[in-house]
Amino acid sequence: MTATPSYPGRFIVIDGVDGCGKSTQAKRLVQSLRTQGEVEIQHLREPGSTTLGEGLRELLLSRDQDMGPEVESLLFCAARRQMLDLLVRPALEKGQWVVCERFHPSTLAYQGGAGGVPTEVLAGLLESWAGDPEPDLVLILDLDPAAAKQRRGESSDRIEDKGQGFQEEVARAMRHYANTHPAAELVQGEGSADEVAERIRAHVDGLRVGPR
Repeated sequence: MTATPSYPGRFIVIDGVDGCGKSTQAKRLVQSLRTQGEVEIQHLREPGSTTLGEGLRELLLSRDQDMGPEVESLLFCAARRQMLDLLVRPALEKGQWVVCERFHPSTLAYQGGAGGVPTEVLAGLLESWAGDPEPDLVLILDLDPAAAKQRRGESSDRIEDKGQGFQEEVARAMRHYANTHPAAELVQGEGSADEVAERIRAHVDGLRVGPR
């Protein structure tokens, strides 16, 4: 395995099941960090944030598309590689901080744990094509899928249409990721948005500004 280069910036990922509050908490964290004014902050989402990524997002989530988890994995990885090359790495090289909604945990959970693609296949794909840079901190919002479904309401895309059993498998895989990756932390997703934001900041405040 090739060592991942060290960057002056910081890369934070917020991940979890559909409806766990990723977008809300990512926005709150970005606003909080920008208020401090120490560094410039980039807020990204997966798939998306680039022209290619947004186009692939539309395809991946469209109910008009019929594709298996293997095809999903390749498309998600393509969008991720483009985002890393065009946005994440340049930002980190400049000393900026990046907050991204979703990253490797989603691939391993949705296409792997719930979709059935072997973990070793996905791990090899991600390391080869989207392994640099790696996040400094991965925050998995842990919320029961039933509670998450109540929050998000009716399903709005092809992935959410896969049902409650699928989401429960995703949740299990997310917890496994948090328990087996040194940079990952499991954050209790229940409670008010303010309470969850405080839990997130407790982890983020441990990241130091400046060279490692």
